[in-house]
Amino acid sequence: MLQSISIQNYALIDNLKIDFEPGFSIITGETGAGKSILLGALSLLVGQRADSSILLDKSKKCIVEGSFYLEEYHLQDFFKQNELDYNDQTIIRREIHDNARSRAFVNDSPVNLNILKELGDRLVDIHSQHQNSYLADSSFQLKVIDVLARNTDILDKYKDCFRKFNELQKQYSELLEKSEKDKTDLDYYNFQFNELESAQLQLGEQNEIEKELKILSHAEEIKTALNNISGFLQSDPSGIVLQLKEAINLAGKIKNLFPKADGLQQRMESAYIELKDLASETEVLSESIDLDPSKMDKIKSRLDSLYFLCQKHRASNSDELISLRDSFKQKISAITGYDERLTSLNNSIEKIKDQLTVYANQITKVRQKTIPKFEEQVITLLRQLGIPNAMFSVKLESNPDFTSSGCDSVSYLFSANKQVGLQDITKVASGGEISRFMLVVKSVIASSLSIPAVIFDEIDAGVSGEIADKVGNILKQMSDNMQVISITHLPQVASKGQNHYMVYKTDGEKATNTHIKLLSGEERVVEIAKMLSGEQVSEAALTNARVLLKN
Repeated sequence: MLQSISIQNYALIDNLKIDFEPGFSIITGETGAGKSILLGALSLLVGQRADSSILLDKSKKCIVEGSFYLEEYHLQDFFKQNELDYNDQTIIRREIHDNARSRAFVNDSPVNLNILKELGDRLVDIHSQHQNSYLADSSFQLKVIDVLARNTDILDKYKDCFRKFNELQKQYSELLEKSEKDKTDLDYYNFQFNELESAQLQLGEQNEIEKELKILSHAEEIKTALNNISGFLQSDPSGIVLQLKEAINLAGKIKNLFPKADGLQQRMESAYIELKDLASETEVLSESIDLDPSKMDKIKSRLDSLYFLCQKHRASNSDELISLRDSFKQKISAITGYDERLTSLNNSIEKIKDQLTVYANQITKVRQKTIPKFEEQVITLLRQLGIPNAMFSVKLESNPDFTSSGCDSVSYLFSANKQVGLQDITKVASGGEISRFMLVVKSVIASSLSIPAVIFDEIDAGVSGEIADKVGNILKQMSDNMQVISITHLPQVASKGQNHYMVYKTDGEKATNTHIKLLSGEERVVEIAKMLSGEQVSEAALTNARVLLKN
């Protein structure tokens, strides 16, 4: 329940605090006193957006704080899921600054407006007159049936299944679109891949044949140079190797006479071995040089093919062509695998579709079972509220497609007159009838709603006399299941409240301020008497007020 609300710097409210009690509470006051302002401030606590225009003093922030007692409403999981500290007595605070910046807190933890609104929907149902337009919304009509059916568990299962169903359908649509688009490119990918595949590309090939072509192009020059080197080393009579061999022999003859010649001989022998090896290697290299024009033409042709492919595919070398070839291969594989993946997805969709159908049928059966009693209760209460010929029916129809709430669509059919057949309620009901119908709906679902408080803003507009008295009775009956707070101008309704608050204005030197107070017994008699007779309270009005309160 809503235990208290404090308001600072909001519209005509400078500083206000009010404590609420369980049961049925009434708020009255003259037109313009600030009852709607009070309701607007409360709306901030349940996630309504606000702007800086509501600030009474632009130099200060607006603060609205409410205390809610939650012990019986099983909200621990909600707090845990949103990483909030749970307390049976929970404090919600909203701050509005002059730059329209807004901050919200739950038990001193900052929250965004979406979370605040979600929590607010679980704490307070604020019924203002514009909410009568909800009656034209088929989703609202269906929600009423579901509240009465108490089918939350099966609906949650259905919605979870429906979410997965939508995700799979989205995946299927995206994959199908991609498949159809890519399949138009399949011939292109195949052609490009086959061209590169037939080229029999090898890693590092281009670099190697470029080196080989360079050698073949200068084969004669290279071979001549190598032959000359070989001659200088050992082929010629004056070759370095032969002369070094002679020098080694000379050093060997004198090393016994001149010991230092031994070291010279050893060093020359090392050089001899190295030079002889160089000479042999040079000769082998010379023989390996092939003066073969046909081979050079073949290499040139291969290199030209690689250059052509590189230019065509904007590649730097044959290695990049290999990467491109592999890329085409992967794309072809992915495209040819689309059908298999689409089939798999379709099978998953059909499977979850079967489960959705099971859940949807269960939901429909529960709704069908709930509707007759709902129709009977609505008709009974509408007739009590001054529509003696009221007829009401819920038309439940099956949809071919799944929706977020099942496979049903619903419409409320209504007639207030004998000679008029049942028609869509939004087309035939007057404003007063719509208002009474909404009160009846709220009354019927009151025991099924797991919500601490409901607040009515002049739900009794357009009625008077005996009907107003019955409206008061219905509101009081609702308070057996929840806290009910009603803003009213009707003394018959006001007299039914267990607690009576009066909103009033005072004029100061610089500003007009709105206040609220809990009325004592005699103050309440006077207030109801004013509602009966106007500002000039007569003795008859006072007597009548006491009778209303006694009754």
